Amino acid sequence: MDGGHTMLKKILLTAALITLATTSSQAAVSVIAGGPRVGFSVDPDQLVFGGQFVIGPIARNMTFDPSLEIGLGDDVTSIAFNFDLKYHLKLEDSDWSPYFGAGLGVHFFEFDGPGEDDSDTELGGILLVGVGVPTSAGNRFFSELRFGLADDIPSMKVMVGWNFKM
Repeated sequence: MDGGHTMLKKILLTAALITLATTSSQAAVSVIAGGPRVGFSVDPDQLVFGGQFVIGPIARNMTFDPSLEIGLGDDVTSIAFNFDLKYHLKLEDSDWSPYFGAGLGVHFFEFDGPGEDDSDTELGGILLVGVGVPTSAGNRFFSELRFGLADDIPSMKVMVGWNFKM
């Protein structure tokens, strides 16, 4: 029970920090899109869902994309706050927009296995590569592959989602 309260406090503190970072970033740039994301992770093997914002541009062809992901499965519930920087490439004569980037993730784990009632918090780096394509409504569909750079965070995630213009 006490582990749950500690995890809730950590989540609320992280959410407050994200809000402050996003608010201060908006003074110079704006949120240009946001939407849902879904996929799966490896190690732990989970169904992952959440949402993200696209803030920018913060530099030429670069955006700041914070996201929240909740993972279920493998006797673990996980919550990840990701802070990604993405560099978007421009392809001539194509609407497809590949990107690559790196980020930092704060991961909260609640272990649900038999005889286990524990939680853990991990910080880890992330490398990512993806591609976006516009929809007929002017929004963007994306697909990305994410690699965790620490032992105790998911080693890989495959995510898809939609970014709606704001």
